[in-house]
Amino acid sequence: MVGLCILAAWTLILETQSLTSRWEIDPAGGICTTLARLTRNRAHSDHLEMGGKSVNAIVSWKVDAAGVVTVDRLVRWPTLRTKKDDTHSSLSVHFESANDSPLQIDGRAYKSGPATTFRINGMLEWTEIGPDVSVKRTVFPSVGSPCLIERWHVTNTSQKPINVDVPVQPSEILLPKEQFAWAAHRTRSEWIGAGRHRLMPGESIVTGMSFSAREDGQPAVFPDVDAEWSARSSFFASLQSSLSLKSGDPVVDQLFEFSKLRAAENVLATRGGLMHAPGGFNKYLAALWCNDQNEYVSPFFPYLGNDAGNESARNAYAWFAKYMNPEYKHLPSSIVAEGRGTWQGAGDRGDAAMTAYGAARWALATGDPAMGREVWPLIEWCLEYCERQKTPEGVIASDSDELEGRFSSGKTNLATSCLTYDALISAAYLAEALDQPGKTDGVYRERAKKLREAINRVFGTDDGMFKTYRYHEGLEKLRSWICIPLVMDIHDRANDTVKKLLSKELWTENGLLTEVGTSTYWDRSTLYALRGVYRANFPDLASTYLRNYAESRLLGDHVPYCQEAYPEQNQSHLSAESGLYCRILTEGAFGIRPTGFDSFRLKPQLPQSIAKMSLKNIRAFGRSWDCLVRRDRKNLEVRILTGGKECYRRSLPPGSEHEIRLP
Repeated sequence: MVGLCILAAWTLILETQSLTSRWEIDPAGGICTTLARLTRNRAHSDHLEMGGKSVNAIVSWKVDAAGVVTVDRLVRWPTLRTKKDDTHSSLSVHFESANDSPLQIDGRAYKSGPATTFRINGMLEWTEIGPDVSVKRTVFPSVGSPCLIERWHVTNTSQKPINVDVPVQPSEILLPKEQFAWAAHRTRSEWIGAGRHRLMPGESIVTGMSFSAREDGQPAVFPDVDAEWSARSSFFASLQSSLSLKSGDPVVDQLFEFSKLRAAENVLATRGGLMHAPGGFNKYLAALWCNDQNEYVSPFFPYLGNDAGNESARNAYAWFAKYMNPEYKHLPSSIVAEGRGTWQGAGDRGDAAMTAYGAARWALATGDPAMGREVWPLIEWCLEYCERQKTPEGVIASDSDELEGRFSSGKTNLATSCLTYDALISAAYLAEALDQPGKTDGVYRERAKKLREAINRVFGTDDGMFKTYRYHEGLEKLRSWICIPLVMDIHDRANDTVKKLLSKELWTENGLLTEVGTSTYWDRSTLYALRGVYRANFPDLASTYLRNYAESRLLGDHVPYCQEAYPEQNQSHLSAESGLYCRILTEGAFGIRPTGFDSFRLKPQLPQSIAKMSLKNIRAFGRSWDCLVRRDRKNLEVRILTGGKECYRRSLPPGSEHEIRLP
């Protein structure tokens, strides 16, 4: 078996890591830690991103060796646009805790005491001990209002009554019209529940702070702290109840739960409709991208069944469809500023291939023929565009790729051609489901067959020891994106490709390097690679490396979500990457491949160390259904349940595909 020595080495590393991780899984939900474990007697800092329909925030926090926590809340409002109305132009304001008006405890300004415990479970929470009081502070975005909330649960820990005075006067700043696209704006920070509160020993109050912004002339937001806290909790709980994973590994499962939240929470209510936003330090807000939205996260939303997520996917494809043209000029890479502009700075990145790939899979997984008919013209246009970019060698040309020139991409690259290949196959299934003319699906399948042959011929390499791929013509250095044929079920060179991906040349403690010899990594290629290793029938290797990755992101130094890149943009918690993590499980470990509005192929990948796994309340194909996989001697038994009733049961050898049609 490939990589047994690699597997043994990583098992030892994982056992060591579990002893040194800063965080641990909280039995009550989420992750938690103590001051001693988090700081190890020295200061520790981190940041995490959170979002709601009208607000986005990156909360950077630091705890010193004594346990005192300071916070910098970078709050952004996607629909409040500064004068340069581009993808980065959302109003952004830092609210630092050092500048907060303090509570008064018996007439003395409250100073943050040492924090004892920390918890993340859809919100950032810590408990600190001050003179006469303990304070549990919880930071989270409003689900629907344009404000970030910091909830304070204050308890009298003394033996006498105390007075808690909550500051009355808000801090409001008028920003001039000249800074903005169309109006002056106001930012506002204030305490909620202002006034004096008398607490007897053991009694508590809930108060908190709100950080908001609005156009001048619009009314201020006055949130109810507990109502907002309940709404955020309910939103997370609703996501947890859908697409519930039991993989046999609690670390993998917990990161899956967090990834569902991170993928879904960044759906923004904009003037252009609901838009999923990447986010990050680069302020990719109220903007759509052919990779992040069309390729990465939109095909995942039908499985989660999140209505806002599915509507954002529909809107994304509809927005890009506006740019179809009879001359077959390339699509914009991004639609920015709520739909008022575009970005095309990297030329054609293979954007039509990205869009056709994601749109065809999304349409089938919705289970809704109306959605399929709506998006079909865009898929046809994109595939015709790709056909017109075909080179004499039979692969698909593009100006660059999703890294937009950060690394060389040649005239033809593996990603654009492989995305086109898979898009052709999904489009053929969609054509059949829509009862399109018979020749359409036949043409697409024939194109896919020839393209697969060309991919192996043009990009395949053989140095006498390994048969794998070069990323683009003339490139001799290994790239992490040699993983992409594995994801698209091009497994002709799977053994050696898996060896190279998981070798010390590419794999690090942070996942895959983008290119051999560099220190740069982009999580998206690691997330694709792990899905591909599963699909190529290496479940033991895939699960081991997945556990390593999940432990690093969930319990390590920078938590609790998948990242964009390093060293670029300070390891931003981009939202769409979390969708890619979930797809490792849905399309990789469980091997779900849509073939119709009510049908799919399923190729489960159960590692030897695990006896069973399950995905419950899957919402794809317009139904709620469960998938249960267990080891049955030498076979794997698959059971599918709809409405609690079994509709499919079969036991087949590992690596076999199950053809399933839901009732």
